[in-house]
Amino acid sequence: MKLTANLKNLNEIGKNTLSEHLGIEIIEVGDDYLKGTMPVDNRTKQPAGILHGGASVAFAETLGSIASYAIVASSGRQIVGLEINANHLRPVTTGLVYGTAKAIHLGRKTHVWQIDISNDQNKLVCVCRFTVMIIEPLA
Repeated sequence: MKLTANLKNLNEIGKNTLSEHLGIEIIEVGDDYLKGTMPVDNRTKQPAGILHGGASVAFAETLGSIASYAIVASSGRQIVGLEINANHLRPVTTGLVYGTAKAIHLGRKTHVWQIDISNDQNKLVCVCRFTVMIIEPLA
């Protein structure tokens, strides 16, 4: 299975959603990975002035979800998040964070993604593992 979609279409998916509110942008798509950015600003910081862990998790889930969507969309099936975990490794106070969702497993019923989030200095900020369930369209 390969990711097949163009950047414009993938970024349109996030219109009027949490993804748009957080400023998430998809910047690159490969055969088995997807990359995006998210700003570290008033929308994504916690009261202490650093990137909120929940924003990192939302970023990771968005990247993995869009990547799975790009794989299954032509079949008419849909995707839903099943499980996500995150390890927060270092704080970020400004700039952008960069996320890369890389496929670990692309099965018929589930996809598993490794999402690494790094800062402007390319230092790892957060690592996530995200499992997606492939479902038939909801009525």
